[in-house]
Amino acid sequence: MPIALLALAIGAFGIGTTEFVMMGVLPEAATDFGVSIPAAGYLISAYALGVVVGAPLLTVLAVRLPRKTMLMSMMGLFIAGNALFALAPNHEFGVLFRFLAGLPHGAFFGAGAVVASSLVGPGDKAKAVSMMFMGLTLANVIGVPLGTLLGQQVGWRSTFLLVALIGAAALLSITKLVPHQGRPAEASLRGELAAFRKPQVWLALAIVTFGLGGGFACLSYVTPMMTDVAGFQPATVTLLLSLAGLGMTLGNFLGGRLADRAPMPALCGALFGLGTVLTAFTVTAHSKIGAAITIFLIGVAAFMVGPILQARVMEKAGGSPSLVSAAVQSAFNIANSIGAYLGGLVIAGGMGLVAPNWVGALLAALGLGLAVVSAGLDRRENVALAEEAAALADGEAAALAPTGRA
Repeated sequence: MPIALLALAIGAFGIGTTEFVMMGVLPEAATDFGVSIPAAGYLISAYALGVVVGAPLLTVLAVRLPRKTMLMSMMGLFIAGNALFALAPNHEFGVLFRFLAGLPHGAFFGAGAVVASSLVGPGDKAKAVSMMFMGLTLANVIGVPLGTLLGQQVGWRSTFLLVALIGAAALLSITKLVPHQGRPAEASLRGELAAFRKPQVWLALAIVTFGLGGGFACLSYVTPMMTDVAGFQPATVTLLLSLAGLGMTLGNFLGGRLADRAPMPALCGALFGLGTVLTAFTVTAHSKIGAAITIFLIGVAAFMVGPILQARVMEKAGGSPSLVSAAVQSAFNIANSIGAYLGGLVIAGGMGLVAPNWVGALLAALGLGLAVVSAGLDRRENVALAEEAAALADGEAAALAPTGRA
């Protein structure tokens, strides 16, 4: 794999840390801002909303920029958003700056996925994309637990100042390591939008939204679930977050390998596995050992989905993949927002802290159903292509056959 993928992975590491560490330091931020935990949850939702808005908007605005310039610009905005959030004077400004920090997220991954796939041969494109996303999953192994521990011991603001420094390291790495590719000659707004006329693209985005929404319904509330239900001490939650991150890293690794070989069977298997372990978590959440094992498996199943669908939408988009690739990140964060909202809704309704797992299982089942529909469309398209090829071959054979005349 090219060394330039390391620069992309560092950027992904910073983005993954800032997105998920908010769940770990939410109680500290709520206390500092003087708001309730549900109100502090807007800091999570604001970031997700920033991704949803920023991914298509910034990609469209920069569609003709060289992709290296795009990556550097997005990382600069990421640094600014996180530094401002670390200095936020109150909850309202905190929500605003979290929204700002989320704006470059999707555009960075969208351009990064296209750059990563362009650096390798046809058989390694999904693997290259998964190597970039390895930074995102390693953030859950290293960045999120350490950031949570730092926030608990020193203060949550120090966590996001550290994130800004990681962003600065990523910006320097991109500047030095990513090759200049020039302006994308084929890129145009009309071409990028044309990809959204394809039903398979919309199906892939819907699978991300609902399938991964199941994982986020659980993970958004894993801290109170583990302390109040499983009986873990708050300091131990950082180890559980690392365990979830290890599962995500393994899932991303497996998804990247399978996406180049058997993408749809792997996708359906991952979503089925996610629904199964989320259902089991309603029981295993009451046991420390069972909870730890299940959290790991949730990470594996959920993050197998990401590289498979990222590679799939880029393939279906054809020659204009940037906007569609960025839209996957919008769908990912809509999943985050939907999962967190529905999980909080059932908790507020008095159904208990394990109720988000039921919500997650239902969302994963919906994602699986959409994946089955998408696989059916693939089979239908393949049959149609085979019939067309056979008809063409028959026509050529008839044209070449002797007429029987003297």
